[in-house]
Amino acid sequence: MNRKILLLSLITTVLILSACTTSESTFTPQVIEKVTLVDDVELTPEPTETEELIETNEPPQVIETEAEIVLSDAKEFQNPENYQWVEIVSGFSRPLGMTSFLNENLMIYVLEQDGIIRVLENNTLQEEPFLDISIKVSTRGSEQGLLGIALDPDFLTNGEFYLNYTDRNGDTVIARYFANPDRKTADVNNEQIILSVDQPYSNHNGGNLVFGPDGYLYVGLGDGGSGGDPELRAQDPETLLGKMLRIAVSNQEVYAIPEDNPFLDNDGRDELFSIGLRNPWRYSFDRLTNDLWIADVGQGNWEEINFTPVNSEIGLNYGWNYYEGSHAFKGDPPSDEKYVFPVYEYDHSMGCSVTGGYVYRGEILPEWYGVYIFGDFCNGKVWGILPAENGDWQVSELFATGLNISSFGEDVFGELYLISHNGTLYQLQAK
Repeated sequence: MNRKILLLSLITTVLILSACTTSESTFTPQVIEKVTLVDDVELTPEPTETEELIETNEPPQVIETEAEIVLSDAKEFQNPENYQWVEIVSGFSRPLGMTSFLNENLMIYVLEQDGIIRVLENNTLQEEPFLDISIKVSTRGSEQGLLGIALDPDFLTNGEFYLNYTDRNGDTVIARYFANPDRKTADVNNEQIILSVDQPYSNHNGGNLVFGPDGYLYVGLGDGGSGGDPELRAQDPETLLGKMLRIAVSNQEVYAIPEDNPFLDNDGRDELFSIGLRNPWRYSFDRLTNDLWIADVGQGNWEEINFTPVNSEIGLNYGWNYYEGSHAFKGDPPSDEKYVFPVYEYDHSMGCSVTGGYVYRGEILPEWYGVYIFGDFCNGKVWGILPAENGDWQVSELFATGLNISSFGEDVFGELYLISHNGTLYQLQAK
């Protein structure tokens, strides 16, 4: 799969899945130039003068390397009866998400809602937590808690990672922490708060954190809560709520603003990347194409999946609360505003709270390559989405797990996991 180099640093009930005024930054973030990416290039070093003088009668050494596996996107869905979600580890307390890291071993970090991060090493659950910040975290509301984690792109060397949690006041905190050298534990005493956002209600917090292919940190925030966005925050560019933020945090004391953020030098907060979201519960970038997929939890009728191609314009408006999915909800949308409507939506006869997932880019199930997988927290159904030949989309219900799906996960190899809020981590495998 493609890999790129950054040249410039940078959820019991319907739980988390269904989440305000904002606190202003206490500093003025600088504006930084747009990150430039280049493809990996394998360089053959020039021989040194000494190496050129070495003569040998030995024949050249032949090094056999495994051929790169080239996979093509699936054109149709596989028979799901030939596949299953295999239990990897159970015993978690209300898990909500995961991320992974490859050192000598595969490390999977699993978030527990109460503020603890557990670590699996080669699928073996370690006794000592990676981090415990439960003393700082509020879970008075069912959608509050430790909600998101993202490892810095340079985590191998700097050990930095970022958390999204609701504090004891119920407000959103984005904070930087530091892993210890073994990457099995982290320093609980070294917290650097990057951003705080006041939350007037206990629901619709969003909570995901993802580093994009551009090296910037994407922060998805819900509209602040209650029902129907009563203060109309999602469409208000002067608040961070109901938005996708994009900020530069790598190699920054706090954070900086990418120079091409769409509201920079216009009416609105500089941190904004897109607007009109209700409660984005899990979004991800396709690790091959860099396309963005956002699952936005609906109000009373419609759950939605939004697809944003990599080359889309920025400053997009996903429509809430003028629209719930593609359906008119409240008010009269401005005639000059363009809206992004979902590529798929389902009503509440099919589920009640969408959980976003990932495009499968692993190697053990090549026949699934390119399928976007997502689910529903309430009934545990899992669907897949694929492009159709006519340029539209094809959708199929794949599994009826009966689980409360609080999140999906993707490891460093692109393999796909499902997280049950009941306490178990599963992986998609062939029977």
